[in-house]
Amino acid sequence: MARAKTVFTCNSCGYETPKWLGSCPSCQSWNSFEESVIQKESSQIHKAKLNSLSPVDKPLKLNEIQLDQSHRFNSNIPELDRVLGGGFMPGSFVLLGGDPGIGKSTLTLQIAGKNKNLSILYCSGEESAAQIAQRAKRLAINSDKLLVYTETDINLILEKATEIKPDLLIIDSIQTVYRTELSSMPGSVAQLRECSALLMRYSKQFKVTTLAVGHMNKDGEIAGPRVLEHMVDCVLMFEGEKNHAFRLLRSQKNRFGSTNEIGVFEMSESGLLDVLNPSQLFLPEYQREISGSAVVCSMEGSRPLLMEVQALVTESSFGTPQRMASGFDQKRLALLIAVLEKRAGYFIGTKDVFLNIAGGIKIQETSSDLGILCALASGLTDRVITEKTIILGEVGLGAEVRAIRGIDQRLQEAKKMGFTTAIIPKSNVFKKNISGLKVKEVETVSEALELVLY
Repeated sequence: MARAKTVFTCNSCGYETPKWLGSCPSCQSWNSFEESVIQKESSQIHKAKLNSLSPVDKPLKLNEIQLDQSHRFNSNIPELDRVLGGGFMPGSFVLLGGDPGIGKSTLTLQIAGKNKNLSILYCSGEESAAQIAQRAKRLAINSDKLLVYTETDINLILEKATEIKPDLLIIDSIQTVYRTELSSMPGSVAQLRECSALLMRYSKQFKVTTLAVGHMNKDGEIAGPRVLEHMVDCVLMFEGEKNHAFRLLRSQKNRFGSTNEIGVFEMSESGLLDVLNPSQLFLPEYQREISGSAVVCSMEGSRPLLMEVQALVTESSFGTPQRMASGFDQKRLALLIAVLEKRAGYFIGTKDVFLNIAGGIKIQETSSDLGILCALASGLTDRVITEKTIILGEVGLGAEVRAIRGIDQRLQEAKKMGFTTAIIPKSNVFKKNISGLKVKEVETVSEALELVLY
């Protein structure tokens, strides 16, 4: 006979307790415990279910274990394959997260359209079969090996997947599936952990790649406990502004590849399009004769991206000047303004400062510090930065210009995009001179400002 057990689970950290608590002893959050009833089955039934999912193996010596020679299979979406490290690994569990409407379902459906010979089971708990077919028609997707299954019971999904044996199992989304043995609602902490564990066990046993879509919470993280991210093999995050056409795909965790690569997509009427040369798209409207505009280069994995930084410095109409940044850390902006005032003598403390990274992309590394300072000084003095000049370098609190990584790749990208002058840190060592590109080395912010402002 089955027995019921009541547990209380913290929504923030996953801490469990047999009784309700006002404050979580682990993460100190308040009113975060959720009640769930677990049906405990008899040992014979539980043992039979476990044996049906995974074989009982004895411990093996390390030199007795046979290495898995499984080869990756491509999604035929170059930007996605780049982030995955060369394609999907058989038997891996991939979690795809992103804001609502960013393009997660579109990307998963396009995988089927790009692989006519790949058997895919698409399990959707958010859309009906007719809605999926309508979206597939809009994306011009027609595949005989794409099977759509609108079911949310994880036991039925795994039963159907075991019967079909697809190459790729897509769950859209992980927050909609549930296990009938648990009385809690779909999307709860207990359901997420249990369903994810079953999917992980199924993927490893049958060598089926599983791609699960995850919702985002108000904090910008995948909804559910962080243990969900630790369970999977790969965590991909879809980023971008809804008002912009560009989307960035980042890898936060990847057991089979690098976590430094990014994929760039452009949202169009026909779906997501691969952007093979992002620098060309981020600089189409670069105005060289306008003050406050500078070009920097951000290194995203092994890919250099050229971006335009726009700074507007105006008189403040209020008592407290405004500091607003789009695509850049606002606290880092305040630090750079302080360095510009204290070390370089450009006083903008009583003025409003607005900073924008054109194209809707976000800069996360510090190699653009020098370019942002030059854009701020240009916007303050209304002096235009020298034409066809790219500015590279990290800035310290003493206004010293520090070395950055990947200087050779950045300079090659600048040359390819038609730039003739590059301002780089003097401490950086580049391997060879690039024909047609004049490289000027600086040690301080003041030296750089003298070179770029005219």
